[in-house]
Amino acid sequence: MMKFTKQNFIFLVGGMIIYVVDIGVDFWVASKYFCQGQYCWGILILCFRGLSSLITQVFSYEWFKNDWEGTDTGKLKWIFLLHLFQCGIFIRYWFALKYGCQAAFKQNSSGGASETDPPNFIQKQAIDVVTDINMLRLFKTFLETTPQLFVQIYILMEHGKNNFCQYAAIIMSFCGISFSTVDYQISLRKSLPGKDEFHVLPKLVYLFYKLLTITSWILSISLITLLSVRSSVILLVFLWICGFTWTLKQHTTFCKSKKMEYLYRTVVGVILIFTFFNIKGRKTKVFTFIYYATHTIVTLGILFVCMFWKPSVVKEIHFTIVSILTILSLVLGIIFLLVYYRCFHPTAYCRPQTCSDEVDGEAGRKDRVEIGRFQNFIMQ
Repeated sequence: MMKFTKQNFIFLVGGMIIYVVDIGVDFWVASKYFCQGQYCWGILILCFRGLSSLITQVFSYEWFKNDWEGTDTGKLKWIFLLHLFQCGIFIRYWFALKYGCQAAFKQNSSGGASETDPPNFIQKQAIDVVTDINMLRLFKTFLETTPQLFVQIYILMEHGKNNFCQYAAIIMSFCGISFSTVDYQISLRKSLPGKDEFHVLPKLVYLFYKLLTITSWILSISLITLLSVRSSVILLVFLWICGFTWTLKQHTTFCKSKKMEYLYRTVVGVILIFTFFNIKGRKTKVFTFIYYATHTIVTLGILFVCMFWKPSVVKEIHFTIVSILTILSLVLGIIFLLVYYRCFHPTAYCRPQTCSDEVDGEAGRKDRVEIGRFQNFIMQ
């Protein structure tokens, strides 16, 4: 089992600081819009914040119920109240800091110890708690941070009014995307058997692959929104339907209840609008190729439409800059994608002795090792 290191603890603290600052920046930006009389943008920013907070709190509480099943119901009532007031993530950070500090600074686990031994048990607790946080932050990233980044870029291109709060929001969005995607991959490596340690170079390659491809796509959506808001909405809804349908066909088994499973699939559909994720841990070379080939075709199509459908947009300096950034980030993102999957992506998610090839059905269940929550989560 991989260890929870001091570096992981520092990343945990950094992620918590960014999470808190991000909340403050959201309300600050929204208040600026309200003061300027731009109520639509202010309400939209708060809607993204409220929706992502509501969904992450629901998942967080469900996980507490699953993990604390059979324990004192009084504790669950307090946990419910905390989540009702949108503070569930902070109790998770408290547990993460508690176990993370013990694992990183106070435990000296021996390599041959079992997971039931106290040192390794603390290590496992720290990894599990941080993994849950990173899963929730991943939801938040694509339900709130990424859409907010799209809105801020669109406002800059449409109105051309540059102010400090907008740049602060864009910077925080990029920081949020960066931390959540890298932390997610780190948690994936630590939580699943058969994974290698995620070293510095793979982290950077993975970060640039995700960040550049997402940036290119957000800029493309911003351009088509300049032409027609209706066309942009139709495109996003169509992409969500495609992602949701594909998720349904994968028969995901992340949640215990059917209602939560459909909510999970709905969220995955939103994530698939912006980036590709393998939701079943299977080989996905074909799906990855189709996904990014489609994004490339749509991106180029949007650029051509901007040039021929509305020539006035081409005269704007924003179009030239955004077009160059869109193509450049797309090309570089694809290059980093190829490098990551060629050199750093693990070819197997589970060791043969601990993971059966048969996913569904009763056969083989007795011999299968108990599957944790993260094994059922989005696995890239």
